[in-house]
Amino acid sequence: MELKPGLSALVTGGASGIGKALCLALAKKGVFVTIVDSSEERGKEVAGLAEKECAEFHSGLKFPVVMFIRSDVTNTGELKAAFEKHCTTYGGLDICINSAGIGDYVQFHNDQTDGSKSWRHVVNVNLVAVIDSTRLAIQAMQTAQKPGVIINLGSASGLYPMFTGPIYSATKGGVVMFTRSLARFKHQGIRINVLCPEFVQTDLAEKAAASSIARFGGYLPMKLVVEGAFELIRDESKAGSCLWITNRRGMEYWPTPAEEAKYLLRSSKARKKSLVTVPMDLQIPHSFEKVVVHTLSHNFRSATRIVRTELRLPLKPDHVLLKVIYAGVNASDVNFSSGRYFSGNGKDITSLLPLDSGFEAVGVIAALGDGVRNLKIGVPAAIMTFGGYAEFVMVPTKHILPVAKPDPEVLAMLTSGLTASIALEKAAQMESGKVVLVTAAAGATGQFAVQLAKLAGNTVVATCGGYEKAKLLKDLGVDRVIDYKVEDIKAVLKKEFPKGADIVYESVGGEMFDICLNALAVYGRLVVIGMISQYQGEHGWKPRNYPGICEKLLAKSQTVAGFFLIQYAHLWQEHLDRLVNLFSSGKLKVAIDPKQFVGLHSVADAVEYLHSGKSAGKVVVCVDPTYAKQPAKL
Repeated sequence: MELKPGLSALVTGGASGIGKALCLALAKKGVFVTIVDSSEERGKEVAGLAEKECAEFHSGLKFPVVMFIRSDVTNTGELKAAFEKHCTTYGGLDICINSAGIGDYVQFHNDQTDGSKSWRHVVNVNLVAVIDSTRLAIQAMQTAQKPGVIINLGSASGLYPMFTGPIYSATKGGVVMFTRSLARFKHQGIRINVLCPEFVQTDLAEKAAASSIARFGGYLPMKLVVEGAFELIRDESKAGSCLWITNRRGMEYWPTPAEEAKYLLRSSKARKKSLVTVPMDLQIPHSFEKVVVHTLSHNFRSATRIVRTELRLPLKPDHVLLKVIYAGVNASDVNFSSGRYFSGNGKDITSLLPLDSGFEAVGVIAALGDGVRNLKIGVPAAIMTFGGYAEFVMVPTKHILPVAKPDPEVLAMLTSGLTASIALEKAAQMESGKVVLVTAAAGATGQFAVQLAKLAGNTVVATCGGYEKAKLLKDLGVDRVIDYKVEDIKAVLKKEFPKGADIVYESVGGEMFDICLNALAVYGRLVVIGMISQYQGEHGWKPRNYPGICEKLLAKSQTVAGFFLIQYAHLWQEHLDRLVNLFSSGKLKVAIDPKQFVGLHSVADAVEYLHSGKSAGKVVVCVDPTYAKQPAKL
């Protein structure tokens, strides 16, 4: 639903806190607002403020643009009268926001009363009244035969326990499950969603212990909560959706698709529909080609060669044969070809040769071994294990990641996207309202890091080299792009961000690492996900010394954290689902480098191109050019 002048909204609990902020934000859009609250003094004050905002859009009307109606939301008669007056005045109801809520400040187990003025009252206000108000809103929308949106205010304490307020937590958990159970009203044109923020600076939250709020990263900006509510109103795909908002992770829908899949029971018809197959000629040859490392060298071209190997059938039990369509190119391919990722001395590593190369690929399942369940031949899938530079690859079932479509965009979300998503959450512990610096930001993983940081509500600073890369980053929404070919990174950071960056996502290494460390804020976190500038050279990757680093970190309580994706494999599917959802909803863009590399013979060219510094976005190799002509349908 587009927020535009002339729509009408009824907001319970609109005289204070989140309800007040939403009333004023709606009025600024020219939406007619009815404020329902038990506090007459506060309600009239908010109504006056909202009227000034809304009046800028309307003149000469014979009815008020904003109304205040005093009502106890636990009194069904009063609440029903408020809805009737709203509908009579504005000819229907477009938006209903149920924001009324109170806390429990008396421990229920110590309460000697019947609870009618304590814990039982909390249940009536926070849960029963929300159910009642939702019921009245649905009836009003059905009567007018117009589409509408209902937003119920839950809380993060409805998603996980609030030990200091079990009754409050119980009511908010009830609001969450009640709302999610109403998803099917979308078929009637009525979308009902729930908003679950952590602590926001309101009268209710200020009664909570300061230490508890600090542990959650402080108060959420009210602006972020308003943005979340507006997203639930605008996004026509959201029905029965729960939007969780935190300082640590920004805005995120709960549960994730991976969590939902654990309990969701689908009909056999739906299961068959979900296994979308790709129309291809999946005849399995007797042999296939792959790129292997035959000698250890940081020079990928000299270290590798294409070999033909026999394809043996039947497959091993619990194994899957993947026909590779696209393979991803990564800076660390040269580390793999030089043996950097294997322990032991030179002779020990050499004894492992030849090594199947390539870290990631997408394609379709071509054959299944005995014991494989819930997979089907022709279904799109991805892998993140050695052997991606091949026409076919056989892997244990546990390495298969189901995907919607074997396209380059999905491929980019694997090593590159997952590194950004998981590293920012786990290593950087990203919150909102921070300054986030991303180096090599126009690269495969940098493009994800800048967008995820921006989506979380941060100010994003990005470094790159060249006009086209700078333009790409501006298109991705970066607040400050520093093109090191025309500007001095160190000088810009010192002048424009004197307090430093709270989070640094660093992949360049060398001198860039030094610049970033010196630009790190007090309590800042610098996450090292790579050091591409040190991978190449006459003798390959050589470790560097960083004298004085301990003293620097100690002086400002800073953290430098390393991140290696393989150690977070248990989070891959969850975060891949998040990225796909963001991409499918248009919130995430995926840049694929326009230079085409086709066939396994072009793999070495692609690796060298990536290290040339000319690439922008994800560099991919199309292993099967016949498939590349088919349009993407992700």
